Formats: sequence, structure tokens, C-alpha cells
Amino acid sequence: MKFLVMFRMELALLSGEMAAAVAKMPRYAGPLEDKGKVLARYHLVGQHGGAWIYDVGSNEELERLLALSPVYNFARYEIHPLADMPDPAAGLTGMTG
Repeated sequence: MKFLVMFRMELALLSGEMAAAVAKMPRYAGPLEDKGKVLARYHLVGQHGGAWIYDVGSNEELERLLALSPVYNFARYEIHPLADMPDPAAGLTGMTG
């Protein structure tokens, strides 16, 4: 199951603790990328946050991984389930026009 997870930092919570949490994000992401749980990570240009694509086995696994994120308590999350889009032309093989 793939999910687009967009998170935005709550600047009202800006503190040394928040800065430390942001600094830990690469160490959090590395093992998840190695295991194929995080497929891609992006910065939201002009904003404080990111967009990550997770590939997990269940909703519960996604919730657990998000709760383990260093910035979990400092961010607001938008979670969008993703579905593969098959190539419509692939179903047209053998048809003539």
C-alpha cells in the first residue's frame, strides 16, 4: 500500500527541541529507505515540511512509522492513499483503429 504523506511543521512550536527533531530526520529516513518503506522524500518548496511516499503493508504500519518520526509531535500531517494507474493503451493491444 502506497501513501503520500505531506507534513508541515508548526512554527508556533519552534524551539530547540523542534530543531533537534528536524536534524534527526535523515537518520530516521535512511533505514526506511533501505527497507523499501520510504520510496521518495521531497522538501515542500517555500514551506517548512516535506512530502514522503511510503510503501507499507497496512494502515497500522504507516501509523506506527509516523509515530516514530522525530517530528511527529511538531507537524501536521495530510495522508493520501495512492493507487497505481495502469496504462490505458495496454488494454488496447490487438485492436485496430
